[in-house]
Amino acid sequence: MYTKKQYPGAVELCFAHEFIRIEAWGRNALRVRIGPNANFPQGLGALEAAPLSGLGATSGASMGPLADTSDPTEATGNSEPSSVTEIPGYDRPEEVFSNGRISVVANLDGGTGIARFLLDFHKDGESILREAPEHFWWPGAHGIYPGFGGHEVHQCFASDPAERFYGMGQHSYDFLDHKGIVSDLIQRNGEVSIPFVLSDKGYGFLWNNPSVGRVEFAKESTRWVGQGSEWIDYWVCVGDTPKEILEAYADAVGHAPRIPQWALGLWQSKLRYTSQEELMEVAREYKRRGLPLSVIVTDFIHWPAMGEWRFDPSEYPDPEAMMAELEEMGTKLMVSVWPTVSPLAETDAEIRAKGLLVGTEAGVEYHQTFRDKGMDRPLPVAFYDPTNPSAREYVWNKLKNNYFDLGVRVFWLDACEPELNPGHPYNLRFYAGSGLNVSNLYPRENARMIWEGMREQGEDEFLSLCRSAWAGQAKYGSAVWSGDIAPTWEALFTQVRAGQSIGISGIPWWTSDIGGFHGGDPSDPAYQELFARWFEFGTFCPLMRVHGHREPREDVASENPGGPNEIWSYGEEVADICSRYILLRETLRPYLTRVMDEASERGIPPMRALFLEFPEDERCWSWDGEFFLGPDLLVSPITEAGARSVRVYLPQGARWRQLLIAPSCGDEGQEATASYMLGETFEGGSELTIDAPLECIPLFIRENTDLDSWLTDNYRHSKERKNGIRI
Repeated sequence: MYTKKQYPGAVELCFAHEFIRIEAWGRNALRVRIGPNANFPQGLGALEAAPLSGLGATSGASMGPLADTSDPTEATGNSEPSSVTEIPGYDRPEEVFSNGRISVVANLDGGTGIARFLLDFHKDGESILREAPEHFWWPGAHGIYPGFGGHEVHQCFASDPAERFYGMGQHSYDFLDHKGIVSDLIQRNGEVSIPFVLSDKGYGFLWNNPSVGRVEFAKESTRWVGQGSEWIDYWVCVGDTPKEILEAYADAVGHAPRIPQWALGLWQSKLRYTSQEELMEVAREYKRRGLPLSVIVTDFIHWPAMGEWRFDPSEYPDPEAMMAELEEMGTKLMVSVWPTVSPLAETDAEIRAKGLLVGTEAGVEYHQTFRDKGMDRPLPVAFYDPTNPSAREYVWNKLKNNYFDLGVRVFWLDACEPELNPGHPYNLRFYAGSGLNVSNLYPRENARMIWEGMREQGEDEFLSLCRSAWAGQAKYGSAVWSGDIAPTWEALFTQVRAGQSIGISGIPWWTSDIGGFHGGDPSDPAYQELFARWFEFGTFCPLMRVHGHREPREDVASENPGGPNEIWSYGEEVADICSRYILLRETLRPYLTRVMDEASERGIPPMRALFLEFPEDERCWSWDGEFFLGPDLLVSPITEAGARSVRVYLPQGARWRQLLIAPSCGDEGQEATASYMLGETFEGGSELTIDAPLECIPLFIRENTDLDSWLTDNYRHSKERKNGIRI
């Protein structure tokens, strides 16, 4: 028996104990859910509520554009069907469901002797994405099977060998295009899994399933696999340009809030400042040098024990005075918050008694070994469970009482994958479900804890720095950094791609550890070169942040855990270079503000792959060593040791003016003038070799834009008035 149920804005198809629900979900977008029954789980994925636009939809025998008429609440599946059709057998014509420019054709295909639904998605009547059976006989294109740790779901689509895929979070790949990659759907330090892809075929696809699994971008097919889940849930949208697709995606999963102005400048950090006085001396030195400092960080082990979430009074005797002095300097304090609870913490017994920890399927509730303060060796630690509302409330109350009430407004959410060592999600049990089924939600729900708490306190500015993320996390004010990466040229090379990818994946605020994390000797000339080049690149990332565990390194819990990491630690030449780029970043604040506002309002990331601005230029889809900061500033980082020139491509369809760093910020004893100069103009569509001495990263501004005019006027007036920042 074949059954079709028609709902306002949705249709449900059932055959042979397989249920398929297709819903209008935003403008030119559809959501598909498939399962063994119609009781689809609510609230686990990123599609928590239907967007407010584009919910006009019909089902019938023909395709075509539809009006925006439906109530968005009607697409949630809570209404009664408007009609029910039951048909014996399965030799049926195709069913068609449309929402604006996207349509799906559902065929109950009996051509092989096995009846099974096959879905074919169309954009303006042309097929762009179609299901393909894993085998001509068995199984179908989507299936639910017994698997490791529960069930396992498969979803398979055909794919053109030439199709290109972009997004998927942040990974240490040497390229943007994911075609040919098998990507694990699991969170790890430095590897952020966000299951959204933008195809060059004109569609976006979200695998709305937080389970552990993988996606296989094979030559002729794409297969999504989720473990521990009994339902398939995905979302497809279409658009004429990549920007249109990203706008629809942001509408579906939530927009980032407006970024605070204080976040746009330099963030200073190291592992770790071991006292209040050490931290304050760094902030004071930036002030003495006349260099604006937006954020300074107190990293982990500033606490008495993990899970107490408070300053150690032996290291930070007067946090209120510290906060007051920093506020006077115009500098915010960011405080490291780990989700771990030590057995030595004063909160350990209470958290366990209240049932607020991540549980296990077998064994005790310990998920990592770590040498915390007061430990003579690593001991097991546990994680709190942010999928539990009571646990989020408990941790926030600690943060409020011990940090927020002192003036702290910026939190660094470290180790939030969570970082299991040893362990695997299959052995975890969360409030929201099994580890295999929901563990990818951990970073999002952890960020939600800060957002909920800050909002309850009446705050309207949100920005937390997170080491991991999942789809929809941007709406909680999450910025992401790329984790504990190596201090190498190879790592810098991958960061250029990682920042572009995570922006496509829906996280606009991104940064890396300038200089890398694991090591690096500030006195080594070879490393000084790398640091200078990384600093230049970091200037044009959405967030500009210095961090690292520098040589000489000792155990992280020691009294002297690592070497210095301030710009003056790298010698006068590097300090001078860094100073100029700090000033250039400040000069660009009006432009940065406009770019960040666009990210919040439209979902277009500040750090942009070339094809986001020039989709008609075929070379922009494969030229991934450059990126745009906003629409008009083209950046070509130097990622090779000793390089003093680089091959750049200037997109076709515009003229490009070179932006040069000034040879100095001003003579000694004089005020600095503009930290940049305007250079030669080049035609777009050309590939050029550009000189790049150590102090210069190749930069180009799109001619005849607001940025071009403003930089020209600002430079002329600055030279006339000589009223820059004294350094």
